[in-house]
Amino acid sequence: METYIEPKDMMENPDYERQRQKSLAELADSMIDTPIIGLIKRLNRLPCCFTLQCCYGHFVYKGQDDTHNIEPLPPEVIADSIEYRIAYIAFCIENSEAGRRLLEDMKKLADIDPDNIQFCCAEWFWERQVNSYALQVEPDRFKHEDRAVLEYSEALHIEKIRNEFFIQLNDLIKRQK
Repeated sequence: METYIEPKDMMENPDYERQRQKSLAELADSMIDTPIIGLIKRLNRLPCCFTLQCCYGHFVYKGQDDTHNIEPLPPEVIADSIEYRIAYIAFCIENSEAGRRLLEDMKKLADIDPDNIQFCCAEWFWERQVNSYALQVEPDRFKHEDRAVLEYSEALHIEKIRNEFFIQLNDLIKRQK
């Protein structure tokens, strides 16, 4: 599944509030990975934004085949290769002053590690929801994919970047007024 296209310019969306209410009414905690439930709830309290989809990012390997695994990778090498199911958040932004400010702040999160965090759009989101964007954590060479096979040392690095990404995203949300 392609998850990356260059970000598009915001456009007018007179249906934003109706779409936001519908999306939030359909959202349940059980749809969100446990480590980011609080973050997603805080983000969805902002009137200029709502989430479309998210994933904490999961590491799958021999002996750990749970595709929703949220356990940290052990510090010692446990496998030659690790399947990484990307961490991402897809969200819709209102074309308003507050929304444009938030969007600019969200773009800056890619600066945490530009080789491994992308700010983008996904065409299949945009087709049903204009002004939808995504932040994804994965090596740039895999930015068009929703999973990647990594060597163990790179998987450890991506895990560290993923954790820092969610910490900084949470901090960004808390700073919004």
